[in-house]
Formats: sequence, structure tokens, C-alpha cells
Amino acid sequence: QVQLVESGGGLVQAGASLRLSCAASGRTFGTMAWFRQAPGRDLEFVTRITWSGAHIAYEDSVKGRFTISRDNAKNTVYLQMNNLKPEDTGIYYCAAASVDVYSSSRSNYDYWGQGIEVTVSS
Repeated sequence: QVQLVESGGGLVQAGASLRLSCAASGRTFGTMAWFRQAPGRDLEFVTRITWSGAHIAYEDSVKGRFTISRDNAKNTVYLQMNNLKPEDTGIYYCAAASVDVYSSSRSNYDYWGQGIEVTVSS
């Protein structure tokens, strides 16, 4: 059974840091990504990383603050979030594709975690 389980969310003040983890099981994956959904808004792409880590992309508003990485031996992807802002508040979802994809579209990701809440207070 394929599962993606996120952890590491919480409530922090603006300027703080959080590290999200997504532990995958059941198979190996190509590109893994993080998406988020702010209250009252659509799901949006945050970042993605290919299996080798050679190709990484970020949404513009998180560039320089967020870092994605993965440990294939642990089948886990991480999202280090620094200098958090209130607009980073939302539910963060881990997503995985069966193969490497070079896309920020949710339709290219076959597997999804249940989501984890991140709240940044001002």
C-alpha cells in the first residue's frame, strides 16, 4: 500500500522556521513535490525535486526561504522553511509522481499525503 505521511507542521510566529517531512512507503517515486492550500484559496505548487535531486523548482514567493531535499534511502522528502510569513499559512501536501516529471501541475502527481497544517502568526 502506497502512503505519504507528512509531519512537522505547527503554529509559529513570523520569522520562525519549520521543517516538514514526508515519509513515503509502498514503492519508490520519481519527482516529489510540496503543494499548499491557504484558507479560501486554491491548491498551489510550492516546490519539487526529481529522484536524483538534480532538478529542483520553487514557486517565486518561497525562493530563498524554502529548501526541498530528499533522502532516497529513507524514502523521505523534506521541506525546510525559514523566515516564515503569515502568507505561508495553509495546509501543506506532499505529492509524488511515479517517474520524474518536470511539472508544477497537480495532475502530474499520482500520490498525495493527507496534508499537514502550518500556521504563521504575525
